[in-house]
Amino acid sequence: MRHRLRDPITGLLFVLPMLVLFLIFKIFPTLGAAGMSLTNWNIGGEWDFIGADNYTRLVNDPNFWSSLRATLVYTAIYVPLVVLVSLGTALLLNAVVFMRGLFRGILFLPYVTSFVFAGLIWRWIYEFDGLINGLLAKLDVAPVAFMERSELVLPALALVSCWKGFGYSMLILLAGLKAIPGSYLEAAKVDGASAWQRFRSITLPLLKPALFFVLVIETIASFQVFDTIYVMTGGGPAKASYTLIYGIFERGFRFWEFGYAATWGMVLFAVVLVVSLIQRRFVGRENT
Repeated sequence: MRHRLRDPITGLLFVLPMLVLFLIFKIFPTLGAAGMSLTNWNIGGEWDFIGADNYTRLVNDPNFWSSLRATLVYTAIYVPLVVLVSLGTALLLNAVVFMRGLFRGILFLPYVTSFVFAGLIWRWIYEFDGLINGLLAKLDVAPVAFMERSELVLPALALVSCWKGFGYSMLILLAGLKAIPGSYLEAAKVDGASAWQRFRSITLPLLKPALFFVLVIETIASFQVFDTIYVMTGGGPAKASYTLIYGIFERGFRFWEFGYAATWGMVLFAVVLVVSLIQRRFVGRENT
């Protein structure tokens, strides 16, 4: 019995430091937020237990529903865009032989750039006298108000976040491509399979675990978008970019309603959990 328990205990000791950190910074704060959502906690630390009143208020709050809609629309734009860009750049890097490390570093550079710096640069690019409208003027095209039009602001923000964040997913997918045995592709090529057939029948199925991981982390990132919106739009115009995270920030750090902000956070947690389970059910069931 002692011999049989030795290996599990040894493994537990190795993961114990990370497990403790996970409990302290993930599980306990989540449980604390769940409890806080049942109170009217304010900036002075005073609170009273009010049960489900915050949730009732949230259901009747138009700001919550508009923020949920904005978050879902942003996610629907950002996630496919960043996955396609990450996959495309990973395939290109996998095919490059000359100066591969240099190209990898250049493509990864936006990921380590400050969100504030990236937001300021892209805000200038989107301005009436910015780079994009300057190029459009040379083509005799009227300037476009990217940051002032409700129907354009979320796609514009999704493009900025994609440029900023695709580097990490690119490296994950590149590692997945490197793990595919070259003999499979060579055998298919000898059999006369085209490049598209090799990608569809060999590369894509074997890359599915990495793709599922990228899909999950990018979906979670899209629900947590804040920095870019705070720097570039402040939730505008007309709250078109007023996402759930921005609503949590406003309720907690502008109106000092920490209990109500925690309620928004718990709903966001539930939405992300449901979306992740759906993704696992339809995309990653065979890889997890």
